[in-house]
Amino acid sequence: MLLTIDVGNTTTVLGVFAGTELRDHWRIATDHRRTADELALLVRGLLAASPESAGAGPVVVTGIAACSTVPSVLHEVRQMCRHYFPQVPTVVVEPGVRTGVPILTDNPKEVGADRVVNALGAFHLYGGPTVVVDFGTATSFDAVSAKGEFLGGAIAPGVEISVDALGARGAQLLKVELARPRSVIGKNTVEALQSGILFGSAGQVDGVVRRMVAELGEATTVLATGGLAPLLIRECATINAHEPWLTLVGLRLVYARNVDDRNVEARNVEARNVGERITP
Repeated sequence: MLLTIDVGNTTTVLGVFAGTELRDHWRIATDHRRTADELALLVRGLLAASPESAGAGPVVVTGIAACSTVPSVLHEVRQMCRHYFPQVPTVVVEPGVRTGVPILTDNPKEVGADRVVNALGAFHLYGGPTVVVDFGTATSFDAVSAKGEFLGGAIAPGVEISVDALGARGAQLLKVELARPRSVIGKNTVEALQSGILFGSAGQVDGVVRRMVAELGEATTVLATGGLAPLLIRECATINAHEPWLTLVGLRLVYARNVDDRNVEARNVEARNVGERITP
């Protein structure tokens, strides 16, 4: 099975694919202090506990695809792959890795790997143009053209950052649970904070998305992903699709482009002498 790893600033999402089917997935906290050995122990424990193992031992990993927005954690992920999965083909999404996504920005190398992978997954699933709204530590908006090009986007503070900032800077304000209040007009401080954070964030999303769609100038799919998407998508008028595992899907596609395609070409070279050809 293919193990996919998406390391975000707050959470790390892992999944295992059998072919194109996501068979199992996990969401864990991203810990900058976690070593490669600790990561390996955690990953092996999750694989062993997966229903896919059927009590017969850990899921057998035949490939790994990873991306990260946290350089220190990415280093440990690389070390884990080298030491604990040395025979397993591994693809880490970074500049120079084939994604099939043209990046039409001023400096393509500064675009986060997760944003490129999301653009690939979104275009694969929905075509284009598409706007991907990723509700994570930051709320990012990424525009994908009708040709599958990454056009650029916008980045705003995430919902949890807003909660933390209010709690830290407001003398009489609390760090509240991220939940929908009874009404927009809060009847107490907790509800007032929840209303401002939730409905304010939804209004921000709709405002940015509408401006992006106007610039794209075509019928556009607006796709939500990220850990906080379930909390907000009901309040956003512009979002019309939800893919919680979009980044994992994109990682699967990048892996196929970089490993599976090479394997097909190698087999084609071997088959030329007998007049055969293998298609991916």
